[in-house]
Amino acid sequence: MTDATAHICREVFDGESLRQDAAVLVADGKVTGICGRSEVPNGYKPENAGEGILSAGFVDLQVNGGGGLMLGDAETLEDIEQICAAHLPLGTTALTPTLITDTAQTTRKVVELAIQAWSARVPGFHGLHLEGPHLFAGRKGAHDADLIRPMTAEDLELYISAARTLPSLMVTIAPETVTENQVKDMSEAGIHVSLGHSGASYRACRQIAEAGANCVTHLFNAMSPLQHREPGLVGAALDLGDLNAGLIADGVHVDPVAIKVALKSKTGPGRLFLVTDAMSQTGTDVTSFTLGGREIFRRNGTLTLADGTLAGADIDMPASVRFLVEQVGLDPQTALKMATSIPADVIGQPLGRLQEGKAADLVLLGKDFSVERVWLAGKALEMPS
Repeated sequence: MTDATAHICREVFDGESLRQDAAVLVADGKVTGICGRSEVPNGYKPENAGEGILSAGFVDLQVNGGGGLMLGDAETLEDIEQICAAHLPLGTTALTPTLITDTAQTTRKVVELAIQAWSARVPGFHGLHLEGPHLFAGRKGAHDADLIRPMTAEDLELYISAARTLPSLMVTIAPETVTENQVKDMSEAGIHVSLGHSGASYRACRQIAEAGANCVTHLFNAMSPLQHREPGLVGAALDLGDLNAGLIADGVHVDPVAIKVALKSKTGPGRLFLVTDAMSQTGTDVTSFTLGGREIFRRNGTLTLADGTLAGADIDMPASVRFLVEQVGLDPQTALKMATSIPADVIGQPLGRLQEGKAADLVLLGKDFSVERVWLAGKALEMPS
């Protein structure tokens, strides 16, 4: 056993619960246990992490870009590394880069780069999320309507082939542009099918869920709303017990009251989890950037097209957790679960928990949930000044 360290902190969040005055034991890049402050075994070097919360690293399943790059613009393995690296200092130690609606050529390119990234074990990379192009143009949001299209046999073959190699593949679809058999084939291949950007009825959404969809993309946004005579996709997300749902908690995409209602509805097995929907601006100080030839403006914590359409989010995981605690009134333990173990469970990966044998991916949060330190496989990251 080498580099054995006991990270001692006022509170430790292990992915399920908060422990007071505890120590996370780490050796050879993996967690070897959690014990009380006064129970550190011989052979471990005590390291005082401070008065904040030492947590399992965050898991983000919807990250469109970072470090000045959108995933669709990536051309090399180094570009994937750049996107992932932008999120690591923000405490997100596991993410699935997300490609929004694009051409078949770009989709295939990104799939190939993702497979290379997993083979190279790019730090932070844990799969791929394809948000489109099989969406409903009437609920396109900031997606390019000209690129939205039904799923073909060639598309399905590409996705199933990629799922054999990638640790996780999520594909966001609208019931309007896929068949139940296509969803069934994807689900049986291990693909996580997510409903989003859809104007479909409750019944149509339920049928696709029964065919194998297990998730909903950015709940409340770009989907048919809950109405008293037609519950729509929002109604399906809240009513169907097996559907998990991603949530952008920035105070812009979803009102705190709507978040409270959703939290009361989603108690398991399908649960709510946090996503950032981050764009290329993450990790930079840019005030605008382009998306498919259109300019995106960054103002007052929002990202919009010129006509005011929301185009991703300008928030990170620690700020999302803080919003849930301070603005929604959620307890820190539940908020942290929504950023760690729940999204890890959604994609079936051994992430977001501090358990024996798991990678020592840690984030130290200050009293305001700001990130103070990050460890990846037990190694402390150099934090930006």
